[in-house]
Amino acid sequence: MTKVRLGLIGLGNIGQHHHAYLTAGKVSRAELVAVSDAVPSKLEKYKPLMTFSDAEELISSGLVDAVIIATPHYQHTTLGISALHRGLHVMVEKPISAHKADAERLIGAHDRNPKLVFAGMFQLRAEPRYLKIQKLIQSGELGAIVRMSWIMTDWFRTEAYYASGGWRATWKGEGGGVLLNQCLHNLDVMQWLLGMPARVRGFCQLGRFHDIEVEDQVTAYFEYPNGATGIFVSSTGEAPGTNRFEIIGTRGKLVLENDKLSFTKNETDMLQFSKSAKLGFAKPEVWNVEIPFQASTSGHATLMQNFVNAILDGEALIAPGAEGIRSVELANVILYSSLVGQTVELPLDSAAYERKLNELISGSRTEKKVVEVSNEDFTASFRR
Repeated sequence: MTKVRLGLIGLGNIGQHHHAYLTAGKVSRAELVAVSDAVPSKLEKYKPLMTFSDAEELISSGLVDAVIIATPHYQHTTLGISALHRGLHVMVEKPISAHKADAERLIGAHDRNPKLVFAGMFQLRAEPRYLKIQKLIQSGELGAIVRMSWIMTDWFRTEAYYASGGWRATWKGEGGGVLLNQCLHNLDVMQWLLGMPARVRGFCQLGRFHDIEVEDQVTAYFEYPNGATGIFVSSTGEAPGTNRFEIIGTRGKLVLENDKLSFTKNETDMLQFSKSAKLGFAKPEVWNVEIPFQASTSGHATLMQNFVNAILDGEALIAPGAEGIRSVELANVILYSSLVGQTVELPLDSAAYERKLNELISGSRTEKKVVEVSNEDFTASFRR
């Protein structure tokens, strides 16, 4: 194989973005040959590509070597498993599944077909800002991590947004709200940089700002295995919002805010200084460093190129699909902790959470009226 034939399943906002950069030639040695969407009227403008109103027909068509799954959340698992069983390579949009138990099923299907490439579309891992942070952590420049805080409330959404799809912001259609939809990339970056917490206490408000049944306001507290702590705050109802990411180590503090990354570096490790200082109010001397990085608008294309290279050349994946279970687990455990009113230890009991989610689905009385909205440019949200 010298070129990967791609099929794109789902032509909503993110599916249209994938179509745009693929047809613009942003990914080498790849050709988009087929698309699928459950709404037939969407397909006309995508000809002369092969079009399918049934995703399973695209998967079994023999026309493609790999698929990009960009459908509503619950379909990620079933379509991913179907594609893997058919011998296709799979790139899944976030989240890889709506809940941990489904993610385990999808990963199990790949475990039975390990020669196939299974990737997750977590494009922030290719963002220069987060790569700089990763380098500072892994090099030891920050010392031992003691605290993390991410206030990420810059996800404002209107009632029109939630009315744009019958699946949106419902337990049955989406499996959750701000955590599972908007925040998955933030949760992925957190665990990618800092690892998974050992204990979580979540506080979620359901429909605080919108006429929806799922969470749109969240505060969570984390405890990590090494004793570090963390706070994560997010909302789709706060304007103006905030996006401030702090990581504090024994050698200093990193702050990412307003497209600037600053490092306040302690000349001496703070714990060593505390033990050796002769004065009660002394502090380590600090250096204030602005860390430059290049802005990126091609994260999706970068991960897709990596996916193609993995298929053709065996290149290591930037975001292996199996790692997508971690952000799903974090989203699930924050909500589960809030629902049961208790601190929850990780790993999360996936069966217990699935039962709780099924209770929410069966108890739902939501009847959504879908309203067609204008097709807006949402790409500014990619680098958050």
